[in-house]
Amino acid sequence: MSVPVFEEIEPAADCGCPGCAQRRRDLALGLPVRAGGHPAAHGARRALVLVTAAGVVFGGGTGGAAALPEDPATDVAAGTGAGAGTGAAGADGAGAIEPGAEPGPDTPQGGRSPLHGAAGPGSAPSPYAAPTTSQISVQSLRKSTRSEIINRAKKWVASAVPYSMEKYWNDGYRQDCSGYISMAWNLPSNEWTGSLDRFADRIARADLQPGDILLFHNPANPTRGSHVTIFGGWTDYTHTSYTAYEQTPPRTRKQATPLAYWENSDRYVAYRYKGVISGDGGSAGSGATTGTAFPGAGRFGPGANNTYVTQLGRLLVARGGKQYYSVGPGPVWGEADRRATQAFQLAQGWRGKEADGLPGPDTWALLVSGKGRNIGGSSGSSGSSASANAFPGRGYFRLGQSNAYVEKLGKQLVKRGYGKHYVSGPGPRWTEADRRNVEAFQRAQGWRGATADGYPGPETWRRLFR
Repeated sequence: MSVPVFEEIEPAADCGCPGCAQRRRDLALGLPVRAGGHPAAHGARRALVLVTAAGVVFGGGTGGAAALPEDPATDVAAGTGAGAGTGAAGADGAGAIEPGAEPGPDTPQGGRSPLHGAAGPGSAPSPYAAPTTSQISVQSLRKSTRSEIINRAKKWVASAVPYSMEKYWNDGYRQDCSGYISMAWNLPSNEWTGSLDRFADRIARADLQPGDILLFHNPANPTRGSHVTIFGGWTDYTHTSYTAYEQTPPRTRKQATPLAYWENSDRYVAYRYKGVISGDGGSAGSGATTGTAFPGAGRFGPGANNTYVTQLGRLLVARGGKQYYSVGPGPVWGEADRRATQAFQLAQGWRGKEADGLPGPDTWALLVSGKGRNIGGSSGSSGSSASANAFPGRGYFRLGQSNAYVEKLGKQLVKRGYGKHYVSGPGPRWTEADRRNVEAFQRAQGWRGATADGYPGPETWRRLFR
Protein backbone atom coordinates (compact mmCIF):
# COMPACT_ATOMS: atom_id res chain seq x y z
CA MET A 1 0.00 0.00 0.00
CA SER A 2 1.08 3.61 -0.35
CA VAL A 3 1.55 5.83 2.67
CA PRO A 4 -0.30 9.14 2.31
CA VAL A 5 1.84 12.26 2.12
CA PHE A 6 0.85 15.27 4.17
CA GLU A 7 1.98 18.81 3.41
CA GLU A 8 3.64 20.65 6.32
CA ILE A 9 2.16 24.14 6.68
CA GLU A 10 4.22 26.82 8.46
CA PRO A 11 1.77 28.91 10.51
CA ALA A 12 1.78 32.69 10.14
CA ALA A 13 3.02 34.42 13.32
CA ASP A 14 0.19 36.91 13.27
CA CYS A 15 -2.65 34.62 12.22
CA GLY A 16 -5.22 33.98 14.93
CA CYS A 17 -7.16 31.18 13.26
CA PRO A 18 -7.50 27.92 15.26
CA GLY A 19 -5.39 25.98 12.75
CA CYS A 20 -2.36 28.29 12.90
CA ALA A 21 -2.67 28.66 16.66
CA GLN A 22 -2.69 24.87 17.14
CA ARG A 23 0.25 24.47 14.76
CA ARG A 24 2.29 27.06 16.67
CA ARG A 25 1.60 25.16 19.92
CA ASP A 26 2.58 21.87 18.30
CA LEU A 27 5.83 23.39 17.05
CA ALA A 28 6.60 24.71 20.53
CA LEU A 29 6.07 21.34 22.12
CA GLY A 30 8.17 19.76 19.39
CA LEU A 31 11.27 21.82 20.14
CA PRO A 32 14.28 19.70 21.13
CA VAL A 33 15.12 19.87 24.82
CA ARG A 34 18.48 21.55 24.13
CA ALA A 35 16.61 24.45 22.50
CA GLY A 36 14.23 24.95 25.41
CA GLY A 37 11.65 22.34 24.42
CA HIS A 38 9.57 20.39 26.87
CA PRO A 39 11.36 17.10 27.76
CA ALA A 40 8.13 15.23 28.49
CA ALA A 41 6.49 16.58 25.35
CA HIS A 42 9.50 15.43 23.33
CA GLY A 43 8.99 11.90 24.63
CA ALA A 44 5.27 12.03 23.94
CA ARG A 45 5.91 13.25 20.40
CA ARG A 46 8.30 10.36 19.69
CA ALA A 47 5.74 7.92 21.09
CA LEU A 48 3.05 9.41 18.86
CA VAL A 49 5.23 9.02 15.77
CA LEU A 50 5.98 5.36 16.60
CA VAL A 51 2.37 4.48 17.38
CA THR A 52 1.06 6.25 14.27
CA ALA A 53 3.61 4.46 12.09
CA ALA A 54 2.59 1.13 13.59
CA GLY A 55 -1.04 1.91 12.84
CA VAL A 56 -0.24 2.52 9.18
CA VAL A 57 1.73 -0.70 8.82
CA PHE A 58 -0.47 -3.10 10.77
CA GLY A 59 -3.85 -1.47 10.48
CA GLY A 60 -3.75 -0.67 6.80
CA GLY A 61 -4.52 2.93 7.60
CA THR A 62 -8.25 2.23 7.87
CA GLY A 63 -8.72 2.51 11.65
CA GLY A 64 -8.86 5.55 13.96
CA ALA A 65 -5.78 7.22 15.37
CA ALA A 66 -3.97 5.00 17.86
CA ALA A 67 -4.14 6.19 21.47
CA LEU A 68 -1.02 7.04 23.43
CA PRO A 69 -0.28 4.74 26.35
CA GLU A 70 -1.27 6.27 29.67
CA ASP A 71 1.82 7.59 31.45
CA PRO A 72 1.54 10.38 34.03
CA ALA A 73 5.13 11.42 33.37
CA THR A 74 4.39 12.28 29.74
CA ASP A 75 0.77 13.33 30.00
CA VAL A 76 1.22 16.85 28.65
CA ALA A 77 -1.69 16.67 26.25
CA ALA A 78 -4.36 16.39 28.93
CA GLY A 79 -7.31 18.74 28.69
CA THR A 80 -9.52 19.75 25.83
CA GLY A 81 -7.23 22.11 23.95
CA ALA A 82 -5.17 25.22 24.41
CA GLY A 83 -6.23 27.22 27.43
CA ALA A 84 -8.84 24.64 28.42
CA GLY A 85 -7.83 24.80 32.05
CA THR A 86 -9.27 21.35 32.74
CA GLY A 87 -6.27 19.10 32.24
CA ALA A 88 -2.63 19.12 33.29
CA ALA A 89 -1.15 22.21 34.86
CA GLY A 90 0.34 24.69 32.42
CA ALA A 91 3.97 25.65 32.03
CA ASP A 92 3.59 28.14 34.86
CA GLY A 93 0.98 26.25 36.83
CA ALA A 94 1.22 25.47 40.54
CA GLY A 95 0.23 21.84 40.18
CA ALA A 96 -2.87 20.06 41.32
CA ILE A 97 -3.36 19.42 45.03
CA GLU A 98 -2.17 16.02 46.17
CA PRO A 99 -4.91 13.58 47.27
CA GLY A 100 -5.76 14.11 50.92
CA ALA A 101 -3.96 17.45 51.12
CA GLU A 102 -5.74 20.47 52.51
CA PRO A 103 -6.88 22.56 49.54
CA GLY A 104 -5.45 26.04 49.15
CA PRO A 105 -6.59 28.80 46.84
CA ASP A 106 -6.86 28.38 43.08
CA THR A 107 -3.50 27.81 41.43
CA PRO A 108 -2.40 28.58 37.87
CA GLN A 109 -3.47 25.76 35.59
CA GLY A 110 -4.16 25.68 31.91
CA GLY A 111 -3.82 23.68 28.71
CA ARG A 112 -0.72 23.36 26.56
CA SER A 113 1.09 26.48 25.45
CA PRO A 114 4.61 27.47 24.37
CA LEU A 115 7.08 27.28 27.19
CA HIS A 116 8.58 30.54 25.94
CA GLY A 117 6.47 33.51 25.04
CA ALA A 118 7.13 36.45 22.79
CA ALA A 119 10.65 37.54 21.90
CA GLY A 120 9.84 40.94 23.37
CA PRO A 121 7.00 43.07 24.69
CA GLY A 122 4.25 43.52 22.10
CA SER A 123 5.45 40.70 19.84
CA ALA A 124 3.30 37.80 18.75
CA PRO A 125 3.98 34.45 20.47
CA SER A 126 6.88 32.55 18.96
CA PRO A 127 9.11 29.93 20.58
CA TYR A 128 12.78 30.84 20.96
CA ALA A 129 15.82 29.32 22.59
CA ALA A 130 16.44 30.46 26.15
CA PRO A 131 19.62 32.52 26.58
CA THR A 132 22.52 30.94 28.38
CA THR A 133 23.86 32.32 31.64
CA SER A 134 26.90 33.74 29.83
CA GLN A 135 24.58 35.84 27.65
CA ILE A 136 23.14 37.68 30.65
CA SER A 137 25.24 40.20 32.55
CA VAL A 138 24.27 42.68 35.23
CA GLN A 139 25.39 45.54 32.96
CA SER A 140 22.98 44.49 30.21
CA LEU A 141 19.90 44.37 32.45
CA ARG A 142 17.37 47.14 32.85
CA LYS A 143 17.78 48.64 36.30
CA SER A 144 14.86 48.92 38.74
CA THR A 145 14.42 49.93 42.36
CA ARG A 146 12.39 47.71 44.65
CA SER A 147 9.58 50.26 44.80
CA GLU A 148 9.43 50.35 40.98
CA ILE A 149 9.13 46.55 40.86
CA ILE A 150 6.31 46.52 43.41
CA ASN A 151 4.53 49.45 41.73
CA ARG A 152 4.54 47.60 38.39
CA ALA A 153 3.19 44.50 40.16
CA LYS A 154 0.40 46.60 41.70
CA LYS A 155 -0.71 47.85 38.27
CA TRP A 156 -1.79 44.37 37.21
CA VAL A 157 -3.55 43.86 40.55
CA ALA A 158 -5.45 47.14 40.09
CA SER A 159 -6.33 46.20 36.49
CA ALA A 160 -7.43 42.65 37.50
CA VAL A 161 -5.51 41.19 34.55
CA PRO A 162 -7.08 37.83 33.61
CA TYR A 163 -4.82 34.79 33.74
CA SER A 164 -3.87 33.32 30.37
CA MET A 165 -0.93 31.33 29.08
CA GLU A 166 -1.55 32.48 25.51
CA LYS A 167 -2.79 36.08 25.73
CA TYR A 168 -0.72 39.22 26.18
CA TRP A 169 -1.67 42.32 28.16
CA ASN A 170 -1.54 45.78 26.62
CA ASP A 171 2.01 46.25 27.94
CA GLY A 172 3.18 43.30 25.82
CA TYR A 173 3.72 40.75 28.57
CA ARG A 174 2.18 37.28 28.66
CA GLN A 175 -0.63 36.95 31.21
CA ASP A 176 0.74 34.00 33.19
CA CYS A 177 2.86 33.89 36.33
CA SER A 178 6.29 34.11 34.65
CA GLY A 179 5.06 36.77 32.25
CA TYR A 180 4.01 38.71 35.36
CA ILE A 181 7.54 38.51 36.77
CA SER A 182 8.99 39.49 33.39
CA MET A 183 6.77 42.57 33.51
CA ALA A 184 7.54 43.48 37.14
CA TRP A 185 11.30 43.11 36.56
CA ASN A 186 10.96 45.04 33.28
CA LEU A 187 12.67 42.26 31.32
CA PRO A 188 13.04 42.67 27.54
CA SER A 189 11.32 39.34 26.90
CA ASN A 190 8.59 37.06 28.22
CA GLU A 191 10.46 34.45 30.25
CA TRP A 192 9.26 31.21 31.82
CA THR A 193 9.88 29.43 35.10
CA GLY A 194 12.84 27.60 33.58
CA SER A 195 14.72 30.78 32.64
CA LEU A 196 13.91 33.43 35.24
CA ASP A 197 16.78 32.30 37.44
CA ARG A 198 19.21 33.39 34.71
CA PHE A 199 18.28 36.98 35.49
CA ALA A 200 18.68 36.61 39.24
CA ASP A 201 20.92 35.55 42.11
CA ARG A 202 19.83 32.86 44.52
CA ILE A 203 19.38 34.12 48.09
CA ALA A 204 18.33 32.72 51.46
CA ARG A 205 14.65 32.99 52.34
CA ALA A 206 15.60 34.96 55.45
CA ASP A 207 17.10 37.65 53.20
CA LEU A 208 13.94 38.18 51.12
CA GLN A 209 13.05 41.79 50.40
CA PRO A 210 10.19 43.35 48.41
CA GLY A 211 10.69 42.74 44.69
CA ASP A 212 12.45 39.38 45.14
CA ILE A 213 10.71 36.21 43.97
CA LEU A 214 9.93 32.70 45.19
CA LEU A 215 10.27 30.26 42.31
CA PHE A 216 9.40 26.59 41.93
CA HIS A 217 10.42 25.12 38.58
CA ASN A 218 9.81 21.42 38.07
CA PRO A 219 12.50 20.34 35.57
CA ALA A 220 11.08 16.81 35.25
CA ASN A 221 7.84 18.22 33.86
CA PRO A 222 7.46 22.03 33.89
CA THR A 223 3.70 21.70 33.32
CA ARG A 224 3.29 20.12 36.75
CA GLY A 225 3.57 22.50 39.69
CA SER A 226 5.92 25.19 38.32
CA HIS A 227 4.96 28.63 39.65
CA VAL A 228 6.49 31.91 40.80
CA THR A 229 5.38 34.74 43.11
CA ILE A 230 6.69 38.22 43.95
CA PHE A 231 7.67 38.78 47.57
CA GLY A 232 5.92 41.91 48.85
CA GLY A 233 7.08 41.87 52.47
CA TRP A 234 6.56 39.85 55.66
CA THR A 235 3.09 39.95 57.17
CA ASP A 236 4.41 39.84 60.76
CA TYR A 237 7.51 39.35 62.85
CA THR A 238 7.34 35.53 62.76
CA HIS A 239 8.26 35.49 59.04
CA THR A 240 6.00 32.50 58.46
CA SER A 241 3.84 34.29 55.88
CA TYR A 242 4.30 37.10 53.40
CA THR A 243 2.37 39.35 51.04
CA ALA A 244 2.49 37.62 47.66
CA TYR A 245 1.86 39.25 44.30
CA GLU A 246 1.08 36.59 41.72
CA GLN A 247 -0.62 35.93 38.41
CA THR A 248 -3.02 33.05 38.93
CA PRO A 249 -6.52 32.09 37.78
CA PRO A 250 -8.78 33.91 37.51
CA ARG A 251 -6.74 37.16 37.73
CA THR A 252 -3.75 38.90 39.30
CA ARG A 253 -3.96 39.01 43.06
CA LYS A 254 -2.22 40.26 46.19
CA GLN A 255 -2.76 38.33 49.41
CA ALA A 256 -1.11 36.96 52.52
CA THR A 257 0.44 33.58 51.67
CA PRO A 258 2.19 30.98 53.86
CA LEU A 259 5.93 30.74 53.21
CA ALA A 260 6.67 29.70 50.55
CA TYR A 261 3.37 28.65 48.95
CA TRP A 262 0.22 26.61 49.48
CA GLU A 263 1.69 23.50 47.81
CA ASN A 264 5.29 22.34 47.21
CA SER A 265 6.38 24.90 49.78
CA ASP A 266 9.76 23.32 50.47
CA ARG A 267 10.65 23.33 46.76
CA TYR A 268 10.42 27.09 46.24
CA VAL A 269 13.72 28.94 45.88
CA ALA A 270 14.27 32.64 46.67
CA TYR A 271 15.88 34.78 43.95
CA ARG A 272 16.88 38.45 43.65
CA TYR A 273 16.84 40.29 40.33
CA LYS A 274 20.39 41.13 39.24
CA GLY A 275 19.30 44.54 38.01
CA VAL A 276 17.86 45.81 41.32
CA ILE A 277 19.47 49.08 42.42
CA SER A 278 19.41 51.32 45.46
CA GLY A 279 16.07 52.94 46.15
CA ASP A 280 13.31 53.08 48.69
CA GLY A 281 13.66 49.37 49.37
CA GLY A 282 17.45 49.08 49.50
CA SER A 283 19.90 47.56 47.04
CA ALA A 284 20.91 44.15 45.88
CA GLY A 285 22.99 42.28 48.35
CA SER A 286 22.33 44.67 51.22
CA GLY A 287 20.79 43.11 54.25
CA ALA A 288 19.19 46.33 55.49
CA THR A 289 16.17 47.96 53.96
CA THR A 290 16.03 50.85 56.41
CA GLY A 291 18.48 53.32 57.87
CA THR A 292 18.90 56.11 60.38
CA ALA A 293 17.57 58.96 58.21
CA PHE A 294 13.91 59.84 58.76
CA PRO A 295 12.03 58.23 55.84
CA GLY A 296 9.16 60.74 55.85
CA ALA A 297 5.83 61.10 57.62
CA GLY A 298 4.08 59.27 54.77
CA ARG A 299 5.70 55.99 55.83
CA PHE A 300 3.65 55.93 59.03
CA GLY A 301 -0.02 56.09 59.95
CA PRO A 302 -3.21 54.22 58.96
CA GLY A 303 -2.74 52.17 55.80
CA ALA A 304 1.08 52.14 55.96
CA ASN A 305 2.76 48.81 55.25
CA ASN A 306 6.56 48.87 54.94
CA THR A 307 9.81 47.95 56.65
CA TYR A 308 10.08 51.33 58.36
CA VAL A 309 7.00 50.53 60.45
CA THR A 310 8.72 47.34 61.58
CA GLN A 311 11.92 49.24 62.38
CA LEU A 312 9.96 51.83 64.37
CA GLY A 313 8.22 49.12 66.38
CA ARG A 314 11.46 47.37 67.23
CA LEU A 315 13.04 50.63 68.31
CA LEU A 316 10.05 51.35 70.54
CA VAL A 317 10.19 47.85 72.06
CA ALA A 318 13.87 48.41 72.85
CA ARG A 319 12.92 51.65 74.59
CA GLY A 320 10.29 50.08 76.84
CA GLY A 321 7.29 49.80 74.52
CA LYS A 322 6.88 46.02 74.47
CA GLN A 323 3.74 46.24 76.63
CA TYR A 324 1.83 47.76 73.72
CA TYR A 325 2.46 44.85 71.35
CA SER A 326 0.57 41.59 71.76
CA VAL A 327 2.22 40.45 68.50
CA GLY A 328 4.88 41.97 66.29
CA PRO A 329 6.11 44.55 65.65
CA GLY A 330 5.35 44.09 61.96
CA PRO A 331 5.23 46.09 58.73
CA VAL A 332 1.50 46.96 58.94
CA TRP A 333 0.76 50.11 60.94
CA GLY A 334 -1.58 49.43 63.86
CA GLU A 335 -2.94 50.95 67.03
CA ALA A 336 -0.07 49.36 68.98
CA ASP A 337 2.43 51.39 66.94
CA ARG A 338 0.50 54.61 67.57
CA ARG A 339 0.16 54.04 71.32
CA ALA A 340 3.81 53.04 71.73
CA THR A 341 4.96 56.06 69.74
CA GLN A 342 2.73 58.37 71.79
CA ALA A 343 4.07 56.87 75.06
CA PHE A 344 7.62 57.58 73.89
CA GLN A 345 6.69 61.14 72.92
CA LEU A 346 5.00 61.75 76.27
CA ALA A 347 8.13 60.41 78.02
CA GLN A 348 10.04 63.28 76.39
CA GLY A 349 7.66 65.77 78.01
CA TRP A 350 5.89 66.59 74.74
CA ARG A 351 2.19 67.36 74.68
CA GLY A 352 -0.58 68.11 72.21
CA LYS A 353 0.30 67.68 68.53
CA GLU A 354 3.87 66.82 69.52
CA ALA A 355 2.54 63.66 71.15
CA ASP A 356 -0.01 62.52 68.57
CA GLY A 357 1.46 59.03 68.18
CA LEU A 358 2.83 59.67 64.68
CA PRO A 359 6.63 59.82 64.44
CA GLY A 360 8.24 62.94 63.05
CA PRO A 361 11.93 63.78 62.50
CA ASP A 362 12.54 64.53 66.19
CA THR A 363 10.89 61.33 67.42
CA TRP A 364 12.80 59.27 64.85
CA ALA A 365 16.15 60.94 65.64
CA LEU A 366 15.84 60.14 69.36
CA LEU A 367 14.84 56.54 68.68
CA VAL A 368 17.61 55.64 66.21
CA SER A 369 20.30 57.40 68.26
CA GLY A 370 19.20 55.87 71.57
CA LYS A 371 18.88 59.32 73.13
CA GLY A 372 16.03 60.86 75.07
CA ARG A 373 13.99 59.20 77.79
CA ASN A 374 12.64 55.67 77.54
CA ILE A 375 9.00 54.78 78.00
CA GLY A 376 8.54 54.61 81.76
CA GLY A 377 10.80 57.53 82.53
CA SER A 378 14.34 56.10 82.40
CA SER A 379 17.07 57.75 80.37
CA GLY A 380 18.37 56.67 76.98
CA SER A 381 22.02 56.44 76.01
CA SER A 382 22.65 59.85 77.56
CA GLY A 383 22.06 58.41 81.05
CA SER A 384 21.43 55.23 83.02
CA SER A 385 18.54 53.11 81.82
CA ALA A 386 16.50 50.60 83.75
CA SER A 387 15.12 49.12 80.55
CA ALA A 388 18.27 49.15 78.41
CA ASN A 389 18.62 45.40 78.97
CA ALA A 390 14.91 44.57 78.85
CA PHE A 391 14.16 41.27 77.10
CA PRO A 392 13.05 42.17 73.54
CA GLY A 393 10.99 39.03 72.86
CA ARG A 394 11.55 35.46 71.71
CA GLY A 395 10.87 36.24 68.06
CA TYR A 396 14.26 37.94 67.65
CA PHE A 397 16.12 34.69 68.34
CA ARG A 398 15.12 32.20 65.69
CA LEU A 399 16.65 30.69 62.56
CA GLY A 400 16.92 33.34 59.84
CA GLN A 401 16.66 36.32 62.20
CA SER A 402 19.25 39.10 61.89
CA ASN A 403 19.13 42.03 64.34
CA ALA A 404 21.09 43.97 66.94
CA TYR A 405 19.68 41.89 69.80
CA VAL A 406 21.33 38.70 68.51
CA GLU A 407 24.71 40.44 68.41
CA LYS A 408 24.14 41.94 71.85
CA LEU A 409 23.29 38.49 73.21
CA GLY A 410 26.40 36.95 71.65
CA LYS A 411 28.75 39.58 73.06
CA GLN A 412 27.29 39.13 76.53
CA LEU A 413 27.71 35.35 76.26
CA VAL A 414 31.38 35.82 75.37
CA LYS A 415 31.77 38.28 78.24
CA ARG A 416 30.30 35.75 80.66
CA GLY A 417 32.53 32.94 79.35
CA TYR A 418 29.99 31.08 77.22
CA GLY A 419 31.29 31.79 73.72
CA LYS A 420 33.30 28.65 72.93
CA HIS A 421 31.05 27.64 70.02
CA TYR A 422 31.75 30.83 68.05
CA VAL A 423 34.21 30.28 65.21
CA SER A 424 33.82 33.93 64.27
CA GLY A 425 31.72 36.78 65.53
CA PRO A 426 29.37 36.98 67.32
CA GLY A 427 27.29 38.82 64.74
CA PRO A 428 23.72 39.98 64.17
CA ARG A 429 22.53 36.79 62.41
CA TRP A 430 21.19 33.99 64.62
CA THR A 431 23.18 30.78 64.12
CA GLU A 432 23.56 27.35 65.66
CA ALA A 433 26.60 28.68 67.53
CA ASP A 434 24.36 31.21 69.30
CA ARG A 435 21.90 28.49 70.26
CA ARG A 436 24.58 26.16 71.61
CA ASN A 437 26.20 28.92 73.66
CA VAL A 438 22.82 29.91 75.14
CA GLU A 439 22.16 26.24 75.93
CA ALA A 440 25.49 26.03 77.76
CA PHE A 441 24.58 29.07 79.84
CA GLN A 442 21.13 27.63 80.63
CA ARG A 443 22.62 24.31 81.71
CA ALA A 444 25.01 26.19 83.97
CA GLN A 445 21.91 27.49 85.77
CA GLY A 446 20.91 23.89 86.48
CA TRP A 447 18.14 23.85 83.89
CA ARG A 448 17.37 20.80 81.75
CA GLY A 449 14.95 19.71 79.03
CA ALA A 450 12.76 22.39 77.48
CA THR A 451 14.16 25.04 79.83
CA ALA A 452 17.62 24.51 78.33
CA ASP A 453 16.75 24.47 74.63
CA GLY A 454 19.22 27.17 73.64
CA TYR A 455 16.61 29.84 72.93
CA PRO A 456 16.67 32.79 75.35
CA GLY A 457 13.56 33.68 77.33
CA PRO A 458 13.00 36.45 79.86
CA GLU A 459 14.73 34.62 82.74
CA THR A 460 17.72 33.59 80.62
CA TRP A 461 18.05 37.18 79.49
CA ARG A 462 17.72 38.57 83.02
CA ARG A 463 20.38 36.28 84.46
CA LEU A 464 22.72 36.82 81.53
CA PHE A 465 22.65 40.62 81.85
CA ARG A 466 22.29 41.05 85.61
